[in-house]
Amino acid sequence: MSTKPLSLTERRKAATQLDIARAAAALFTEHGPDGTTAEDIAERAGVALRTFYRYFRNKQDAVGPLLARGADRWRELIAASEPGTAGLPRALERAIEESLSVPDAHAAEGLRQTRALLRAAVADPALRAVWYRVNQESEERLIPVVARLAGPGADPLDVRLTAAAATDAIRVALETWAETDADTSGPGSPAELAVRCLRELVGGMRLLTG
Repeated sequence: MSTKPLSLTERRKAATQLDIARAAAALFTEHGPDGTTAEDIAERAGVALRTFYRYFRNKQDAVGPLLARGADRWRELIAASEPGTAGLPRALERAIEESLSVPDAHAAEGLRQTRALLRAAVADPALRAVWYRVNQESEERLIPVVARLAGPGADPLDVRLTAAAATDAIRVALETWAETDADTSGPGSPAELAVRCLRELVGGMRLLTG
């Protein structure tokens, strides 16, 4: 995984994309995707419409960077773990718990916004496609992280299965939570559900059970 720092231009581009993503998510929450236009999003984000289309193909695509932030964070937490298959199961659980925790009101609001987007995605195929794409990209980026932690002797198939299971554990947990009115922490929360999903999914995997 590359550790090369982003250039100033790349950081500005990422910041603009995130500003647009936040504006899109807020408008989708307030008015729904059908009640929001690309023009609305550009205006809320304070950018020209041509800038919006420079970065995104359509209004649903605009929330991609926001949905990907959580995946980026938990992948970084896993990457910071010590190599070795013995500690890999706990490293995955710890990263899930920390990335989905709600230490403050801002974090809780971020999860609630994700819930609103997932609820909207049920009736919006284009928004649902963005969610699935974000998860697929996250899984692909997780594979080399798991491979490094597992060590050179790990079976590539086991590595891929572990990356898929870990990614799906979070996806299924968030989708399940979004269907309920459970709180952002405690029983039925994303963190609790995701750890439960992970344990069920990896129960028979050689890489994680020895």
